[in-house]
Amino acid sequence: MSEIHLAVALDGAGGHPVAWREPGARPAELFTARHWAGVVAEAEAGLLDFVSFDDGLALQSASPGGQDQRTDQVRGRLDAVLTAARVAPLTRRIGLVPAVTATHTEPFHVSKAVATLDHVSRGRAGLDVRTSGLPYEERHFGRRTAPLREDELHEEAADHVEVVRRLWDSWEDDAEIRDVATGRFVDRHKLHYIDFEGRHFSVRGPSITPRPPQGQPVVTARATDSAAYGLIARAADVGFLPSRDIAGTRAAVAAVRQVRESAGPGGAEPLHLFGELTVFLDQDAAAAADRLGRLDALAGDPYEGGGAPVFTGTAAQLADLLEEHRAAGLSGFRLRPGVISHDLPVITRVLVPELQRRGVFRREYEADTLRGLLGLERPVGRYAVAAPRAS
Repeated sequence: MSEIHLAVALDGAGGHPVAWREPGARPAELFTARHWAGVVAEAEAGLLDFVSFDDGLALQSASPGGQDQRTDQVRGRLDAVLTAARVAPLTRRIGLVPAVTATHTEPFHVSKAVATLDHVSRGRAGLDVRTSGLPYEERHFGRRTAPLREDELHEEAADHVEVVRRLWDSWEDDAEIRDVATGRFVDRHKLHYIDFEGRHFSVRGPSITPRPPQGQPVVTARATDSAAYGLIARAADVGFLPSRDIAGTRAAVAAVRQVRESAGPGGAEPLHLFGELTVFLDQDAAAAADRLGRLDALAGDPYEGGGAPVFTGTAAQLADLLEEHRAAGLSGFRLRPGVISHDLPVITRVLVPELQRRGVFRREYEADTLRGLLGLERPVGRYAVAAPRAS
């Protein structure tokens, strides 16, 4: 049986909104490189496939209509792409996947930022594409006369990723000559206009950044419900699905696979589907539940997982759950530590050894790139075959 892939989602002090008040959280360091370097180093020591960095274009809020004005919860984030780029030279094998809100971000800018991250990390970059229909985020930009419907947001995001992918391919792998003797740095015939024309974007290209080491950095997308299945099927290499129950997981996997297979030639490309869980782990299930209850009391509201089911229990119980859901068609899981300072070390130092004991998780990194860790081939550039050759 194939091994389980594991990733962790990182945001502030953890998934729970008052995680910053837990012992060991060190809230004074949340906006420092030291915090992020330490957290990612812990994840890499656990041999995880990748970490994802959450991001957004407005202050965090529990209210869908605007800022909730709360001052007792973490507010503010560092830029996810820049944080990943800062951490990249301090790590060696783990993938780095920053979130980007496609709804308000130009694909040309995103393409070169993530390509740069892939160069800096030597092939470990990814892109976690997000959408946002929040009116208070739209007011930061003022470019739309009316908000998009949910289906339009996903359609726009899929086009956004298509533009980004074409820009990554707009330089052939050997476009850079760097011949000092002849004075030729680049072969202009190996840079290509992408000439993308769609409902949402019109981009000519080429990129200003050479093709990433992976060719195509890994693209991920999340579905909290079936509305985003089309985005995952059309645009992603890895899709995240909430792991609520076995029947629901099996149905979600089948639905996404069906959409993927009907998507045309791209439907033949491999697609990983990961379950998503927010986890609170302790030596016994009662202690984990008590800790969550104590945090909820501090917050004044029960924590609902931010769109992902909440698991409380031991690492062994979580391992059982992961194996059960893997049998329903998932190839991996993205875990959101409820409290990073507590739950991430349990993932890396207790859960991972338990999965290794069961023979379902790696004992060493087997590849140097994120695509390699996920078993994805490095794709040939789409413009290379028909490219004219310089005389």
